[in-house]
Amino acid sequence: MRDTRESRLLLVLLIAIAFALITVDIRGGEESPVDGARQAAAAVFGPVEDGVATVVDPVGDAVSAVRHSGDRHDRLATLEKENAALKARLGSDDRNRSRLGQLDRMLKSAGAGQYGIKGAEVIAIGAAQGFSWTVTIDIGANDGVRRDMTVLNGDGLVGRVTTVGPGTSTVLLANDPDFTVGTRMEGSDELGFASGQGDRPLRVQLLNGKAKVSKGDRLVTFGSQADKPFVPGVPVGYVSKVDPSGGDLTRTIYVTPFVGFTKLDIVGVVVEAPRTDPRDTVLPAKPKPTPTPTVTVTVTPSPSASDGQYQQEQ
Repeated sequence: MRDTRESRLLLVLLIAIAFALITVDIRGGEESPVDGARQAAAAVFGPVEDGVATVVDPVGDAVSAVRHSGDRHDRLATLEKENAALKARLGSDDRNRSRLGQLDRMLKSAGAGQYGIKGAEVIAIGAAQGFSWTVTIDIGANDGVRRDMTVLNGDGLVGRVTTVGPGTSTVLLANDPDFTVGTRMEGSDELGFASGQGDRPLRVQLLNGKAKVSKGDRLVTFGSQADKPFVPGVPVGYVSKVDPSGGDLTRTIYVTPFVGFTKLDIVGVVVEAPRTDPRDTVLPAKPKPTPTPTVTVTVTPSPSASDGQYQQEQ
């Protein structure tokens, strides 16, 4: 298209429409008029993302095979191919062990909290429908997933489901700036609201401005009405910084999440809430402090010390 007055006007019009849709979506919240279009996009793009994740390994194998093809240096090529296959097998075993470990931790957490979960795999980072901190998982409406369901893994709170397609779903991560969740402090039961800050710790506003908080204190989800979008008792993180209290009605603390949002793989969608609040039972046991080694020193008289001097034997 040539750079004409008409093309520039068209570009400005498209940008204006895009901003208008974004504004309508944000103000509409859960009842956003564009939610239907977002779900339709999820239905279209979800299977594509799932398919891409499925074919990545075969494509890599094909590239490797082409790289090692040819008649020259056949022996060297064969050795390199065998070496690459061995590394791939070892890498696959390590990956499988890692994923089994993730699954095992998640099932133990779900059992401790009495959550009914559907296991899922993260197949894409970032949503095709926006620019938020999101991931796409490989289960959807056909698997019983609905919007505003809690998502967790073996470490704690991952986020909540925002868009559901037939076979995939989009999860808004807990570190997204638009993410907010009610929290409860372990032990003291102080309540607050945690908000995402991207790659920085979560910002938590405690309702009690005089609450006593220390570094290392841990928080869990408080839960929502009818358990949507959050079920209670899911580990959120630990306090890494406390703002000095200035007599305000609320108090600000900063919480490092238990979940590593940049390395998500196996997650679970809570499709059935617990009958009772699990409180702090899902939190892992606190590590015991390492005992300080002691050194025993025995003092004995020196056989050759006739002037009363002593030597120490350690």
